[in-house]
Amino acid sequence: MQISKGVEWAAHAAALMCGLPPGTGLRAEALARYHGVPKAYMAKQMQALSKAGIVHTARGKNGGYRLARSADAITLWDVMRAIEGDRPAFTCTEIRQNGPCGATPDQCRQKCAIAAAFHAAEAAFRDHLQSVSLVDIAAGVLADSPPDHLRDVGRWLEAEAVALG
Repeated sequence: MQISKGVEWAAHAAALMCGLPPGTGLRAEALARYHGVPKAYMAKQMQALSKAGIVHTARGKNGGYRLARSADAITLWDVMRAIEGDRPAFTCTEIRQNGPCGATPDQCRQKCAIAAAFHAAEAAFRDHLQSVSLVDIAAGVLADSPPDHLRDVGRWLEAEAVALG
């Protein structure tokens, strides 16, 4: 399974918004600049997060994005689903019915061991992402970052945050 850059960028943007003062947001261009990614691509990810109800969008001169609900109520699965959708990563094509020794559809009523293993792995992956909230991510950043870096981030947020109406 390969997770797109969009998921990574959206997760980083959402995690950064945990540090915003109440009533403020960040413009997509500021989020793109902070992460060193193309503005148009970041805007696309933010639109997907908005459509999924993860961020709130305010338009206009003082427009920007902020989390739409508390950070402890947003999981990495929410972010991934907003960007990638919730289609299964593995789709069984019943290849065991092909070829000269192919099984009959009647013999394939139960999932084969391969499909079962992939589905179990995907469920475990999804369950883990559902157990990790943005609060957990923010706590990890706070624990792992040097104080001077955290001060720089705080100053940057203060300078870039816009009051949302």
